[in-house]
Amino acid sequence: MMLVRTQIALDAEDHKQAKRRAAELSISLAEYVRRAVRRDLGEERRTGGIDAIFGLGDSGGSDIAAHKDDYVGEAVEAAHRRKRDNQAPA
Repeated sequence: MMLVRTQIALDAEDHKQAKRRAAELSISLAEYVRRAVRRDLGEERRTGGIDAIFGLGDSGGSDIAAHKDDYVGEAVEAAHRRKRDNQAPA
């Protein structure tokens, strides 16, 4: 697949929302736009080669990596609470 560099202008609010959506999907803004164009043209497809590997195991925008510290902290806090509650006199 050969890529052709292009330049587009977006309304400031569209740009902001597109960047936010791309971040939710853990993809670049450029990839988000490429996917939108392919979807609109009815050509959403996997291209084979190395491109076929990307997206395997895609969580659909999971935020686990971005918030792992929060999740670990919550789990540790919950475990500490359970331990404390189990040790309280009955």
